[in-house]
Amino acid sequence: MTAPAVKGPASYFPSIEKKYGRPIAEWQALVIAALPAKHMALVAMLKAEHGMGHGHANAIVAHCLADKQG
Repeated sequence: MTAPAVKGPASYFPSIEKKYGRPIAEWQALVIAALPAKHMALVAMLKAEHGMGHGHANAIVAHCLADKQG
């Protein structure tokens, strides 16, 4: 039996770790430390300060904010 496919923002996590060389937990910690900033401000921070692409930054922020709401 195969594991169900990962969907949503978390589906980007393996490529983010590979491309930027840091575990997702570190990226999530950066986002959480910057709260209560708004979604797009957090995306902009990851892009400007860490050279992350928009899609990858958006995936991390969306996942962190969804966890905070849930």
